[in-house]
Amino acid sequence: MSETGAPRRGPIPIGEAANPPFARLPDPRTLFRERAQRFAVLSQGHALEPYLRFLAGLAEAQHRCQEGLPEPVMPAREERERGREFGMPPLDSGRFAADEACATTLERLLTVATEIEMPEPARLGLQRTAKLDAAGRDALMRGVLSDWSATDALAEHTYVAAALQVHFARLASRLQVDQLTAVTEGACPSCGGTPVSSLVVGWQGAHGTRFCACSLCATLWHVVRVKCALCGSTKGISYREIEGGPGAGKVRAETCEACHGYLKIMLQQVDPALDPVADDVATLALDLLVREAGYRRGGVNFFLQGY
Repeated sequence: MSETGAPRRGPIPIGEAANPPFARLPDPRTLFRERAQRFAVLSQGHALEPYLRFLAGLAEAQHRCQEGLPEPVMPAREERERGREFGMPPLDSGRFAADEACATTLERLLTVATEIEMPEPARLGLQRTAKLDAAGRDALMRGVLSDWSATDALAEHTYVAAALQVHFARLASRLQVDQLTAVTEGACPSCGGTPVSSLVVGWQGAHGTRFCACSLCATLWHVVRVKCALCGSTKGISYREIEGGPGAGKVRAETCEACHGYLKIMLQQVDPALDPVADDVATLALDLLVREAGYRRGGVNFFLQGY
């Protein structure tokens, strides 16, 4: 594993001044299918190939389960405006209440997921989740949203988290960017979720700027570089990567001496195919080495529970 100081910033194309938007909302119509395709590509010859192939199938199930879903219930306009006044996200996951759209999303995802090739423990977890009553499913959803996970129910949490990602992405896609405001450090301005990783993008007008990706609703929000995306510190920031390993030259761990946390930073302007969730799973080896160095993982990936 190599360690570097502040990274060199890629040059901004001549005639293009970086003027990044505050946030970019997800498009659930394409998000999960593109992620499924990325998981499939990453799985080829990877040490985690069976798991990455399973996640490719799960992401495809996330895409397919959306057809014909009921319209999700958005928080009332007055509630969103009041939250904005006090620096709260409009889709506060801490005040989550499942509606018909959310319940239907989970039911359909569980049905579509039966077609996925998966190991027996995952199959049994799928069956257990499908047998839960409404109260049991609601309890699992609240557990996922509170970052609680039971070691004997990891498979169940994975399916429920996948459904919640679909539901919250659909909600977030219906927001207006100009109505979002910054909340606390390391929190999504749409739902308050924790970032899964961050991206240095190559978008026109925002080339070379960084966005954190929400682990729950997939909103991207702008965070300046060489700053801890978790605590906001600008001191003691360094970057670590595995030379010759998965993601080499494209995926690094940004470590912070102030909070002793780390978040992966992916150079999407180098490789536009990088996905904040899929490539995070595929670079698990980097997590293991950085944690051995004494840093805690600050990002949340619902598909890396137990690691």
